Amino acid sequence: QVQLVQSGGGLVQPGGSLRLSCAASGVTLGHYRIGWFRQAPGKDRQGVSCISSDGDTYYADSVQGRFTISRDNAKNTVYLQMNSLKPEDTAVYYCYVFPTWGQGTQVTVSS
Repeated sequence: QVQLVQSGGGLVQPGGSLRLSCAASGVTLGHYRIGWFRQAPGKDRQGVSCISSDGDTYYADSVQGRFTISRDNAKNTVYLQMNSLKPEDTAVYYCYVFPTWGQGTQVTVSS
């Protein structure tokens, strides 16, 4: 059974940084494409970033240059480093490895 357990997130001021973690069990993350998504109140869930099994990365235009996705195969964990955070980054963030979602973690950017 695949489980994805997220940690990180919280409240940060504009311009600040946070790191999200997604630890997996029941699956070897290095063999799959892993994605980060986010859902703001009243909006659809949208893709933020993903990393392939080969290490290729993708970023949504809205986070390009500010967010970095990475994977630690030894820890079977994927990270999303978020810098220069903006209020519009406020959302619940989810990691995803088909067909399993993490539990979600709230990120709030506010002064």
